[in-house]
Amino acid sequence: MSAPDFTLSRNAFGRLVYAGSDGRTEEGVMPVRAFPLSAPDERIAIVGADGHELAWIDRLTDIAGDARALLEEELARREFMPEIRRIRGVSSFATPSTWQIETDRGETSMVLKGEEDIRRLGRTSLLIADSNGIHFLIRDLAALDRASRKLLDRFL
Repeated sequence: MSAPDFTLSRNAFGRLVYAGSDGRTEEGVMPVRAFPLSAPDERIAIVGADGHELAWIDRLTDIAGDARALLEEELARREFMPEIRRIRGVSSFATPSTWQIETDRGETSMVLKGEEDIRRLGRTSLLIADSNGIHFLIRDLAALDRASRKLLDRFL
């Protein structure tokens, strides 16, 4: 595959700037993953401020140097999704309930509004939305300790 024919940079305000090979430039563009959980490094669109696609990237490895670093930085900033490593406790088994959890980013608490905010992402993964709209990922249910799985089972 050939490398995409555009460049990326940041302007003085820190916004991402797209420059196409046709001379077109646009400020405030965003990278958007087509499959953020199942294929995070594949199929990424560069989308303009108006929501229209400017460029398509089959694989992040197709991009080299500074442009790739900018894409990875912007994606990380945009897609805040802590991964739950352990559930320390829950305030009640009725919702809404407050959960004390350990994530890959440290300890925190979240409020689960209802059981419908827990979604299965295949056989072993879950996505949990808290009352603030933050999504927490459980990548592998089997990797959780027994106490965490027992608490989680009460909500599934």
